[in-house]
Amino acid sequence: MDNATDAATVVDRREGPYGEVVLRRRLVQRTERYEIIENGCFLMDTSDGRSERLLVQAPLRTLDGTGLSVLIGGLGVGFSLAEAAAEPRWGAITVVERERAVIDWHRDGPLGRFSAHALDDPRVTVVAGDLVSHLGEADVTYDALCLDIDNGPDWTVTDSNDSLYSPAGLAGCRARLSPGGVLAVWSAQPSLRFEEALRGAGFEQVQTITVPVARGVPDVVHLGVRPA
Repeated sequence: MDNATDAATVVDRREGPYGEVVLRRRLVQRTERYEIIENGCFLMDTSDGRSERLLVQAPLRTLDGTGLSVLIGGLGVGFSLAEAAAEPRWGAITVVERERAVIDWHRDGPLGRFSAHALDDPRVTVVAGDLVSHLGEADVTYDALCLDIDNGPDWTVTDSNDSLYSPAGLAGCRARLSPGGVLAVWSAQPSLRFEEALRGAGFEQVQTITVPVARGVPDVVHLGVRPA
């Protein structure tokens, strides 16, 4: 029965400011897999993580130097944070996560091993709040914005996130980047419309990097660079 998959077991269920958020556990081929569900919508699980790691790897291909600052939008299951914490070139790592339950699952729960307990890294600052609000209100710039709060620009988790991918939202992202800084956006599918939106918002070197998945269309990371 090595290929057997257990039914999902609810580890925790919370009512947050944006609705219900659930952490589920499955045993797949004798390996524990955790899933985050919000308002009945599957967001992510711990089965892979390649594209989430790429989200913070790819900007470094463009950026020079050390002591760089990165904002990770969405803690999720922690793959992006773990990748950032493993890279010494990041001197300051800010994580914005709107669901306190997710933060708790990393601090004291079963997701801590997937983020490599990086919340304890002295370079890491956790902001418990809405990413869109933070980008609009923060008086700081970053060398990279690595955003993974939706299933993609064309498939948002909540309606309020739509503004992030609008011309005004992308202009706000551009304003939060240092000259030469990189915007990276995770998506469950490619979006030519979003590529054009990035160019329309003044980003250069726009590209889409694909990561094949077991079934269906590949995950992607959309990239754009603020002109120096």
